[in-house]
Amino acid sequence: MRRSFAAALVAMSAAASAALSLAPATASSATDGTARITVPANLPVALPPVGQATGTVAAQQARRALDHARQVLTGAAPAAASGSRPEATLAMRDLFAALPDLSPSDRRAAHSVLARPTDGSRDPYGDGYTVPAKRKCKGHFCIHWVPTTSDAPPSATWVDKSLKTMNQVWQKEVGDLGYRAPVKDGKHGGNNLFDVYLKDVGSQGLYGYCAPEYLKPGRTREASGYCVLDNDFSSSQFGGARPVDSLRVTAAHEFFHAVQFGYDYKEDHWMMEATSTWMEERFADGINDNRQYLPYGQVRLPYTSLDVYNPTGFNQYGNWPFFEYLSSHYGAGLVRQIWNLAGNFPGAGKQYSTQAISSALRSHGGFTSVFGGYAAANVSPAQSYAEGSAWPSAKIDRHWTLARDHRSGGAKLSVNHMAARDVVMKPDATLKGSRWRGRVVVDAPGRAKSPAVVVVIDRVQGKPIRKQVQLSRSGAGTLSFAFSHATVKR
Repeated sequence: MRRSFAAALVAMSAAASAALSLAPATASSATDGTARITVPANLPVALPPVGQATGTVAAQQARRALDHARQVLTGAAPAAASGSRPEATLAMRDLFAALPDLSPSDRRAAHSVLARPTDGSRDPYGDGYTVPAKRKCKGHFCIHWVPTTSDAPPSATWVDKSLKTMNQVWQKEVGDLGYRAPVKDGKHGGNNLFDVYLKDVGSQGLYGYCAPEYLKPGRTREASGYCVLDNDFSSSQFGGARPVDSLRVTAAHEFFHAVQFGYDYKEDHWMMEATSTWMEERFADGINDNRQYLPYGQVRLPYTSLDVYNPTGFNQYGNWPFFEYLSSHYGAGLVRQIWNLAGNFPGAGKQYSTQAISSALRSHGGFTSVFGGYAAANVSPAQSYAEGSAWPSAKIDRHWTLARDHRSGGAKLSVNHMAARDVVMKPDATLKGSRWRGRVVVDAPGRAKSPAVVVVIDRVQGKPIRKQVQLSRSGAGTLSFAFSHATVKR
């Protein structure tokens, strides 16, 4: 399966700037070796209104953010499955954003949740140190830790390793890749260096987290922050992984959240998580911890929408290959360009996630074309990504084997926005000789819905061939190709 491409791949995406869902389809079958796929136009799904919620709804949402952050920091948050990790960074982000809508008493409780471990009794939600802390600073960071209690790291060597790793992460993300440095915290940790706290958060089911803390003066969406990492990444708490490996991937992932706070701390959840998980690959390429999420993202489940965030699920982590596809085809700088377009600082694009992606892809053929190529690549990752031979491949919705006495097949497919559906047709051994041809006929939504259809032909010899089906304004398209059993696998 790794080296086989689908001969008929349907990859229909909605426009990047709208949330659309394709309605159930109707279909008819055809003859002469044709697979006919009929998909009607759809109605748009309503998007949440832009702007701040008001009144009781805002207060209720803010209270839910407080309750959720408390649950995460105390280890009481619901998990999606065995071994899953609750997302503390975005829980803290949501709580920080909710502060204006909380009652005075709830706001005091929220500040306690958001407090640093060194705030001690002012941080009562499972995160405050109970003994005086030590600090070591070098380069761009200060590492804070305690010498006793369960929060103590195993040795001074581990403190040094954590400090060295954080500076290596800075060099990669800010130095080599050119992202903006995090907003300075106004010496709240004792100086203007970035503060990282070591604590036994593994006992709460956390690898670590970063929290936004103060808005940059005169700005509304740029925030400083600090990070907390587990004190030892004990293999007993983290599934047998080497502690140093867990440290490296967590440092890269969480620090990139702190970088994101300086672009727009209110950016869409899914893009914050997907790009932070993508960043693990930039810094710690050989560890491959992020492969554990691939079965939950579009590489395996192409029919799920790219821009969905599930706070108790894995899909946002599992969709890091979208940014891997972009960076491998157009350079790692494209992801930074997307964040510049999404940023809210002076001179930034001030667009939301999918708008920023669409804008960045205009010079590369546009979102619809690029997404179609990405969806096609996921049919056989081994042929499409540098490490794809170790990845799962896309789930196929329909299989047909066409023969002399069975010349057609058809499917009714409903395709979500920013998602794909995949089908396969294979030539039977009775289809001998060069006269046999396959044909894909598609009746898709009109051009306003931005559908795309890609056919990938896996040949007996030679590299696979990928072809885009040209669609009319109304969404009709046909593609014909050689379909002999001697030359085509599927």
